[in-house]
Amino acid sequence: MVAAPARIAYGMQAVRQALLRGRAARVYLQDDLGPKRLGRLAAELERSTVPIERCPAAELHRLTGTEKHQGVAARVSGSASLSEREAHDAVLGLERPLLLVLDGIQDPRNFGALLRTADAAGVDLVVTARNRNVGITPVVSKVACGAVESQPLAEVGNLARFLEFLAGAGVHLVGTDEAAPTTIFECNLAGPVALILGAEGEGMRRLTRERCDQLVRIPMAGAVESLNVAVAAGVCLFEAARQRLAAGVGVR
Repeated sequence: MVAAPARIAYGMQAVRQALLRGRAARVYLQDDLGPKRLGRLAAELERSTVPIERCPAAELHRLTGTEKHQGVAARVSGSASLSEREAHDAVLGLERPLLLVLDGIQDPRNFGALLRTADAAGVDLVVTARNRNVGITPVVSKVACGAVESQPLAEVGNLARFLEFLAGAGVHLVGTDEAAPTTIFECNLAGPVALILGAEGEGMRRLTRERCDQLVRIPMAGAVESLNVAVAAGVCLFEAARQRLAAGVGVR
């Protein structure tokens, strides 16, 4: 098996989570960064045996590709996502899974925000199509604020086929569509469920839509016709979390 290539994470929360989970291979600190600006990360660095390299801001700009690195970056080892086989095993090991399936998210900031929201809502697994979704980039890691390291994520080769597997495993497949007759608040989300959101602007592909058991919409009261995909996911996921808590199920 080929080892997963190292990747760069940057930002205080992303690096702190990488340290907490033992994935940081080397930490880079801006040479004029003091303990006060490091905040809680300072304590993790004191406890860690990970090599620390001090470098000028320009070197961090080059390493991360941005000037918004907060003065800290890390070289992170290990894959950020499960394989398709591992995803199957993970789902089958859950009694009442809450899944988020993404069909072709291309904006790294949206993807980072989606991972952060999924982690906050207690999602058991986020699933993406390997060749249609943006991967784990430094921007995704920064926006996710550590969720890349904490939120279980799987990349699958064929999303439609994976949805068929979920259906066979008893997972209710709920797709989002602004023209759906049923609202998210009328949908039962307390059982095993996968919430499916499509790409920015394009929505779900035909094959993805055809495999949904139900389509739902978020009711819109104002003049705006649609929400950003990460915001829409937040509405749907926290409605699922609310229903599950009300039913005594709990989340993650």
